Amino acid sequence: MERMEGVDAGYLYMETPTMHMHTLKIAIIEPREGFTFERFQEQMLARLGQLPPLQRRALPVPLSLNHPLWISDQPIEPAQHLFLHDLPDPGGMAELEAVTGEIAGTPLDRSIPLWEMHVCQGMADGRIAVIGKMHHALADGVAANALLGNITDQSDDPEQNPAPHEDSRSDSWDLEPTPTKAEQTRLALSDAIRQMGTVHGLLSRTASGVNAVVRHRRGESVSVPRPVLDAPRASFNGALGASRIFATCTLPLDDIKQVRKANGVTVNDVVLAIVAGALRDWTRSRGENLSGSLLAGVPVSTDDPEGPARLGGNRVSNLFTTLATDVDDPRERLLEISRTTAASKKVQQHLGPHMLTDWVQFTPPAPFSAALKLYSKYNMAARHSPPFNVIVSNVKGPAQDVTIAGSKLSDLFSVGPLIEGIGLNVTAWSYAGRLNVSILSCPDLVDDLGPLVARMRPALDELANMPD
Repeated sequence: MERMEGVDAGYLYMETPTMHMHTLKIAIIEPREGFTFERFQEQMLARLGQLPPLQRRALPVPLSLNHPLWISDQPIEPAQHLFLHDLPDPGGMAELEAVTGEIAGTPLDRSIPLWEMHVCQGMADGRIAVIGKMHHALADGVAANALLGNITDQSDDPEQNPAPHEDSRSDSWDLEPTPTKAEQTRLALSDAIRQMGTVHGLLSRTASGVNAVVRHRRGESVSVPRPVLDAPRASFNGALGASRIFATCTLPLDDIKQVRKANGVTVNDVVLAIVAGALRDWTRSRGENLSGSLLAGVPVSTDDPEGPARLGGNRVSNLFTTLATDVDDPRERLLEISRTTAASKKVQQHLGPHMLTDWVQFTPPAPFSAALKLYSKYNMAARHSPPFNVIVSNVKGPAQDVTIAGSKLSDLFSVGPLIEGIGLNVTAWSYAGRLNVSILSCPDLVDDLGPLVARMRPALDELANMPD
């Protein structure tokens, strides 16, 4: 049992009937002979001991005196977490995307561990899709990647891969006793008192960080976009409904790396430029006359690159950058994105990578959650400019094909949640030489993602074919 970090708990507090804070991983698998849903259940349950975040549920604290507790006090009930779906004919990606959108539009049950797995059979090519649904409070993209690494086979030969240990099974864990209300209250208060001892140091670091940012801005020629103040309103910026739609495309990673090398930018800059080019053309085709360039919120990991693999929690900050959608020339658009992103990273460095997460630790659970529910209920996001326009995330996944229990993982897609006012999430996840792009939106704001997805490859080609 342990206290939930403030940044993780924040994803629980943010959740409303229309703002679902779970992430999705869509794994497309070439099953071994004899694959059945029952065997998949057995394999998954046998590996849960290697996936600690999936063993625990969130236990709210009486009177919301502190953040919830993570506790493993209940056995995993397969029927509550593992589900079987039959895709409608013809069993292609369009049908899988439709089912994924339906799954994305329903919240997780908070009384049990915050994850589900949906096995989708009936794909036309004989493959199986597994849609993993996990609350953002459990893990960010980096941690999810590490969790995937924990369950993949270490050898191409199934006989060389050790079977999960007996104590990995969910029915063999030592379950923790559920603390009484009095114990929960005592722990909540003692943890809060201990946490208050860090406030003085945090205030000092914050003042130093803000002063450093002010000095930096005075000498910086590139301006960093200001949330709310600089973001135009696009058609996908508004109040969310509960439903979701989902779409994907795949891009060659080598082409992206060539654009990176030719222009002296990063892979992330190129991904942002691809999204920018697609959004620029798409919004214009819809007759949208934007007042300025679209802005992106970009989650960035604050993990130590040399540190150990992290299997849970969130170590992430956000930077804000222009997508330069008001710039006609694709190379200049890419370079403007690169310059602004670099400037935004410098601001983050001056503030300190953990400044946001340190302050979120002091978020009061009840008022914060209640305020967001009212904000969502009364569609307040439709009444003011969005903080930014689109979430764009880029996660480095496995460089080579991997197998799980002897079955080849032939493709992997991932997408994060939407937040009020920002009805478009674009998540790029690299896998085995490909960049798999997933887009999530709300049908109350966007009726069809197909035209946007179809513009991703032309946006890459435009960058790849720029004259020297």
